[in-house]
Amino acid sequence: MSPFCNLPKILYFCVMKKVSFHTLGCKLNFSESSTLARHFADGGYERTSSATESDIIVINTCSVTDHADKKCRNLIRRLHRLNPSALIAVTGCYAQLKSEEIAGIEGVDLVVGNNGKGSLFELADRLASHRGATEIHTCATSELTSFFASFSSGDRTRSFLKVQDGCDYRCSYCTIPLARGISRNISIESLVGEAETIAASGCREIVLTGVNIGDFGRTTGESFIDLLHCLDAVDGIERYRISSIEPNLLSDDVIEFTARSPKFMPHFHIPLQSGCDKILALMRRRYNTSMFRTKIEKVRRHIPDAFIGIDVIVGFPGETDDDFEQTYAFLESLQPSFLHVFPYSERADTDAIHMDGKVSPENKERRAARLGELSRRLHRNFVERFVGQRAVMLVEGIRKGGIMFGYTGNYLRCEMPYEKGLTGKLIEITIKEIDDDGTIVKATR
Repeated sequence: MSPFCNLPKILYFCVMKKVSFHTLGCKLNFSESSTLARHFADGGYERTSSATESDIIVINTCSVTDHADKKCRNLIRRLHRLNPSALIAVTGCYAQLKSEEIAGIEGVDLVVGNNGKGSLFELADRLASHRGATEIHTCATSELTSFFASFSSGDRTRSFLKVQDGCDYRCSYCTIPLARGISRNISIESLVGEAETIAASGCREIVLTGVNIGDFGRTTGESFIDLLHCLDAVDGIERYRISSIEPNLLSDDVIEFTARSPKFMPHFHIPLQSGCDKILALMRRRYNTSMFRTKIEKVRRHIPDAFIGIDVIVGFPGETDDDFEQTYAFLESLQPSFLHVFPYSERADTDAIHMDGKVSPENKERRAARLGELSRRLHRNFVERFVGQRAVMLVEGIRKGGIMFGYTGNYLRCEMPYEKGLTGKLIEITIKEIDDDGTIVKATR
């Protein structure tokens, strides 16, 4: 891959002072975009939400599915049409995996892979300061070993703190190890310092995020449970949430600690991907359905009111109707709080793309729809358990109609009439009524 592609483009800049960010994908991307925004602010740029006002447009991309790639391409083209004079910098997983493809899209000036995010500001600022013809710099690299420390800011209630990056697993369908590299992290001491910075900003909740957060400690010889203990002691943070964690890494220690800690919320997001052991083996997942059920039962014994979200992929190569029915029955028996359902998407450079037994788009759609309906039923059943009960809600903001909203510790969305001065505060409520989607539409203090 050539590090430079000379594609002439005339850009006229008066004052390079405004930058906008457009982020696709996971919470990890949002934490990194927020940190990039602070880099630009430190360099004298004003952040704007308007692409048409931007001198520089930064697009942080996702590549988890083919649909995600398409969304990225469409976004690049749309933003270029809105503001053809802006410098467009593209980073993230799609930029890491397909830098040359992105460099060929009209309007793109800079492509920076995940390993180069720390230098994105300097590269973009240097390009923007030169009038006339510019070059496209493709800075993606296959050697993903650096750690771009990041956390989101600007939200008065919640921050996403990146604690880990990369993955050493090699699931047969997944390109994330190629896009994000090996599992790595910074020290607990450094992360505690970042949590203290977040607390000093007035933010009350931190979501721990990463690619495979339960694998924390590969770089430093520490452990995930040690990280939880140290973060628990940070003054000013009243809530933590553990984002997606692999079932084989959801240890008894982590479950029991979450049950004891008043700061770590009863909320787990656990990827299953299939409820059929045959398909799990083809996916090269590191557990079977028996182990997964044991983990869920352990959570329920220690934290009966925990919100449990589960990821599922439908239509994986080789998944028959009987295999899908096994998954459906398994999920129905587990009674989780919510399902995140994804139709299988073929990804280049994965083993699954070469497997036999391709499932038709129609069957994928049908299976996804059935699990979507199951998810709605399970979610409503979960929320109905709490009608009439007291709960603590972190007020996050206001929506149209004079309604303020927020979430309880076990992730029930609450809505109630606006009261001045409550945004960013924890308040006690009584859950009165829910709608068909399981959203609490009425709560009182």
